[in-house]
Amino acid sequence: MITYPGIPFPDIDPVLFQWGWIIIRWYSLAYILGLLGAWWLARKMSKVSDSPFSVLKIDDFLLWATIGVIVGGRLGYVFFYNFRYFLEFPAQILSVWQGGMSFHGGLLGVIIATFLFAFKKKIPILSMGDILVCVAPIGLFLGRLANFVNGELYGRVSQSVPWVMVFPDAGDLPRHPSQLYEAAVEGLLLFVILNGLWWFVPRYRQRSGFFTGLFFFLYGIGRFILEYFREPDVQLGLFSGGLSMGQLLCIPMIVIGIVLLFYASPRAILYRLGKDK
Repeated sequence: MITYPGIPFPDIDPVLFQWGWIIIRWYSLAYILGLLGAWWLARKMSKVSDSPFSVLKIDDFLLWATIGVIVGGRLGYVFFYNFRYFLEFPAQILSVWQGGMSFHGGLLGVIIATFLFAFKKKIPILSMGDILVCVAPIGLFLGRLANFVNGELYGRVSQSVPWVMVFPDAGDLPRHPSQLYEAAVEGLLLFVILNGLWWFVPRYRQRSGFFTGLFFFLYGIGRFILEYFREPDVQLGLFSGGLSMGQLLCIPMIVIGIVLLFYASPRAILYRLGKDK
C-alpha cells in the first residue's frame, strides 16, 4: 500500500440533523446563515451611512436576494457547467438538494434582483451594490466550508504541501483542499479588505461604485488564481490556454471591476461634477 504525505480528511456527516423527513444539511445551513448574516450586517452599515438603501428597504430586499441566489446559482450551474446533462434530464434541474450551484450564476441572479429592486424602489444601483458586496463574503466563506464538509469541489492532485488530503470521492491520490483556500480568500480576506475600508476609511463610502468595483476586481483575481489549485469539472475539463470555466467567467468580472474603480476614482468624480455644472 502506497502512503502519501498529508492529513486525514475529517469525517463530517454532510447531514447536520435529521428527524423523519426533515433533513438539515450543512450546505443548506450555510445558505441560511450566509443570507441572515449578510442581512444583519447590511442593516448595520445602512445605519452608519447616508445610503438611500435604508434598513426597511434592506429588509424588503432579503427575499429578493434569496430568490436571486438560489435561482441564479442553480441556473448558472445548469448553463455554465452541465448543460448537456440537464438538456437530456431537465427534471433534474429542480433537484437542488443533490448539489450543483454556481457562484457566478448566483451573482448574476443577485445582480438582476438588485436592478429590479433598485428600479422599483428608485434607489441608485451602485448605492445598493456597495453595501451588498461588503456583506457577500459572509455567504462565500460559509458556502466554501460547506463544500469542504461535502467533500466536493476538491483540489488538484499534489504532494507539494503537507496539508494535502485524500477526498472520499476523488480517488486515492492526495489533493489540495481548495475549498479552504477559497474560503480564506473569497470569504475571509475579501471580507476584511472591504469592511476594513468601509468602517475605518469612511471617505471611500462617498465614491459611489468603489466597493462594487473593488469586490468584482479582487474576487475575479483571487478566484482566477485559486482555480489553478482546484480540479476542473470533469464534464468540462480545461479550455484553450489551459483555463477552466471558472477562470473564463472571472475575466469579465475583472474588467467590470476595473471600469467601476475608474468610475469611482476622484478624477472621474470631478469630471462628472464638472459636466453637471
